[in-house]
Amino acid sequence: MPARLEGDRFEKGWLVETYMNSLIPMVVETTNRGERAYDIYSRLLKERIVFLTGQVHDGVASLICAQLLFLESENPNKDIAFYINSPGGLVTAGLAIYDTMQYIRPDVSTVCIGQAASMGSLLLAAGAAGKRFALPNARIMVHQPSGGAQGQATDIEIQAREILSLRARLNSIYVHHTRQPLDVIERAVERDRFMNPEEAKEFGIVDDVVSSRPRSDDGERPAAVRVQRT
Repeated sequence: MPARLEGDRFEKGWLVETYMNSLIPMVVETTNRGERAYDIYSRLLKERIVFLTGQVHDGVASLICAQLLFLESENPNKDIAFYINSPGGLVTAGLAIYDTMQYIRPDVSTVCIGQAASMGSLLLAAGAAGKRFALPNARIMVHQPSGGAQGQATDIEIQAREILSLRARLNSIYVHHTRQPLDVIERAVERDRFMNPEEAKEFGIVDDVVSSRPRSDDGERPAAVRVQRT
């Protein structure tokens, strides 16, 4: 069984089923060429806003990686805002998103809305330094990967080595982005560690807790959250 980080039970296809059973709003824009309709997520993508909502699995990871790569090709110098509301999911799928975030040239500003648990918290921490945020009522949770194996003893031993290797890799990523010592990370992820936004800031997963988005100089609200420091 693939290793996974999860806040709730992982269900393959949960996100697709949720969207299929929900009404996705459409946005109609009027231009000099006439009217054009977008679903709400496509319209927000035009503003360089990407969403991770629900479980992390291969399908979701492919969509998010594709959006990040597309936005890089559109403008490699402009920030991308990545909003996260996720209980976690497959480690390999999450690491695909993580690697793409680090690979592309634009800074990725991460914002936690609702929850960023398990692999969601790792992606939240993986945002560009100084551009990682949580809203006041968000919840953040870290823990170690879970998984299972069956078969011959040798097969179980192979799977055990793999999940221990993944745990070590995930811990090293947390160390890199939070600047916490390895022993602190290892203790924190031993069991479910829940944090409010201020605790997540102290731990190094986010840089700021924000309750509203400041207006830019032209009066428009920017896509990515920015916090003025004195």
